[in-house]
Amino acid sequence: MKRKAPALALMLSLAGGAAIAGSTAPLAPIMLSPERRQLIGLKTAMVEEKEMAARIDATGTIEPDERLQSAVQTRFAGWVRRVFVNQTYQEVRRGEPLFTIYSPELLNTENEYLIALDAERRMQASPMEEVARNAASLKDAALDRLRLLGVPESEIERLGRERTAHETVDIESAVSGVVVERNALPNQYVQPETRLYSITKLSDVWVYAAVFQDDIGRLKTGDPVKVTVDTYPGREFSGRVDFIWPAIDPATRTGRVRCVLDNREGLLKLGMYAKAAIMPHSGRGLVIPDTGVLRTGAHDVVFVDRGDGYLNPVEVVLGPHLGREYQVLKGLHAGERIVASANFLVDSESQLQAATASFMPPAEAAAQPRKARQEYEIALATEPKPPVRGTNRLVVSLKDPEGKPVTGARVSVSFYMAPMPAMGMAAMRERADLSERGGGIYEGKVDLPSGGSWQVSIAASIGERTIATRQYEMSVSGSMAM
Repeated sequence: MKRKAPALALMLSLAGGAAIAGSTAPLAPIMLSPERRQLIGLKTAMVEEKEMAARIDATGTIEPDERLQSAVQTRFAGWVRRVFVNQTYQEVRRGEPLFTIYSPELLNTENEYLIALDAERRMQASPMEEVARNAASLKDAALDRLRLLGVPESEIERLGRERTAHETVDIESAVSGVVVERNALPNQYVQPETRLYSITKLSDVWVYAAVFQDDIGRLKTGDPVKVTVDTYPGREFSGRVDFIWPAIDPATRTGRVRCVLDNREGLLKLGMYAKAAIMPHSGRGLVIPDTGVLRTGAHDVVFVDRGDGYLNPVEVVLGPHLGREYQVLKGLHAGERIVASANFLVDSESQLQAATASFMPPAEAAAQPRKARQEYEIALATEPKPPVRGTNRLVVSLKDPEGKPVTGARVSVSFYMAPMPAMGMAAMRERADLSERGGGIYEGKVDLPSGGSWQVSIAASIGERTIATRQYEMSVSGSMAM
């Protein structure tokens, strides 16, 4: 049975022979033919520098703007008689009467004002100027006391016009808005500290959005917000971030973000469930598609297309996830091309770490991969030929660019077969470290547990420098392992 093995070596190494964090063996770039790239559905994308802006989706509820709330209280003690505004969420206008109140203190003050008015009228005809001036001062003092007690101007005008004090006085609303709290009841005794109503304007409302702590650092006050509610499909309400809470909820790991919305149309109702899309602006930076990143938990790797079919794994440092892109903080440069789709490797991801230990990198691979592989000649022969399932003898010849045998090298040969889930077969890997026999010849043995198509990699190095690598497919005779 002969088949093409998936290009698992695509995810093998860091540029320049550096080891991936957490790995003890350096790894090597690989080359894929155009046919192989088409077979595995490989796509590439450009590393771009651009303005970074990605929405953060959150949920919240519509609440009143606390800065627009007012309380209704009296400045004197008394008994509530009639209540005109007698329900929560009732709309009121400025100057509209809320309730009537009987207060002995207020009644006495009104009578004092009427007496002062009468005295001023009678003393105006007095030949003594000082007497008339004193009467006017008494009237002004009584008028000031009425105003300090919060008596509406309409009541003061009525006193001056009718010259009679009523037992009860109407208390008017000082603002327009909606009653969100109501405590005024008929026959209730109230004191100055009693809050009778809370009235708020709904021209602006707040949305408290719950934002996950991973995204909270990207936000700042003033960021634009688009809010939608299920009540008005297709309608967006514009606003902005007004305040970011300096604490995170330990139960949900979210932070509260307060957004202010214009509600002059009155469409947004208190308590509505809302969806907020916050659009923070993060400045300029490098971004790549999120599908081009291999996240192993210990490190993040992307695969740079160096041209001529060579793919070079590079470890990167990622910034925030911006929609369908990642910001790249370190490891790439604008204009580089990377592999953007590697979904064909998902099924083999669990075998990745075992497969990568077999490869060693050329030091110059990142800069000039094709030349690095043409300077030295490396060839493999097997006994028997073709190799079979079971024990095989490996013979590798190694020559320098002038055709002379190379001695003192470390040579290894790795065999890899991809998993075949449909047949119940896991990935297989075998490695042989060869011994030098002289004259540039290196020998060793390998036991292959299955027939079929194997991916073979040969690597030769002297000291810390890899001088030659070769990769190809080899057909092994014999039955498949089951």
